[in-house]
Amino acid sequence: MTATNYELSHLSHIEAESIHIFREVAAEFERPCLLFSGGKDSIVMLRLAEKAFHPARMPFPVMHIDTGHNFPEVLEFRDRHLAEVGARLVVASVQKSIDDGRVVEERGPRSSRNRLQTTTLLDAIEEHRFDALFGGARRDEEKARAKERVYSFRDEFGQWDPKSQRPEIWSLYNGRIRQGEHIRVFPISNWTELDIWQYIRREGIGVPDVYFAHERRVFERDGMWLAECPYVDLLDGEEVTTRRVRYRTVGDMSCTGAVDSDASTIDQVIEEVSATRITERGATRADDRVSEAAMEDRKKEGYF
Repeated sequence: MTATNYELSHLSHIEAESIHIFREVAAEFERPCLLFSGGKDSIVMLRLAEKAFHPARMPFPVMHIDTGHNFPEVLEFRDRHLAEVGARLVVASVQKSIDDGRVVEERGPRSSRNRLQTTTLLDAIEEHRFDALFGGARRDEEKARAKERVYSFRDEFGQWDPKSQRPEIWSLYNGRIRQGEHIRVFPISNWTELDIWQYIRREGIGVPDVYFAHERRVFERDGMWLAECPYVDLLDGEEVTTRRVRYRTVGDMSCTGAVDSDASTIDQVIEEVSATRITERGATRADDRVSEAAMEDRKKEGYF
């Protein structure tokens, strides 16, 4: 007689944890929403949400904060992928916030719309009365996210205060809020970049082509390869060259750097990620290099 092994694999264990969080939020809150950038983390979150409520449809919409500086490949993938899974999409536009006078666009060769999207996000939360928003933050990405809980409490202004966060003993989550307050929820908080890619391989999930090696016209700035695009002006001495690169993370074209790579398949990407010594945000996000506490400052303002 052979013994049956009921032990879950590592990926199945973190998958079950994330699905539990999705179901808890759906049970506790009235108007949840899933933030979707079209990047690998939000794609995995979407798959987990599908599994959490299968065979029913997801009981909440998907929202994308459109900065206007997105990679065209990512927007094309977003529309196609969400149509395939039947998700309801809400788009909040940073350009509309600029046109309405809610924010003022930065000017100059190092300008970015990344910080402006906080106002757009908070306005959309108020307009749609969302009380819980799923985000794809992971603790391994950056120190401001490393100390974040699964349920991140935000006050009536959408701001984060460390003194207002709740303990999460034994994976029990306190979702009690008052009118105007909301919770940011991070179902993949305990995942790593390697976990994400291994799960994508296991599930056979599609991702935008920018995650794989391709030829692109880029220029070097602050040790990163930024894409040639209409949103970035070259500084003196900067030259555009064609290189074989890929993106480890997807943000605005104006502040997301590429890395030299020949990884054109998921297996090759996994091999590359396994050998890296620096996180994807630390390696490729100019918006996190504004200051030592750049992410912490944006978190307090209501960014993620």
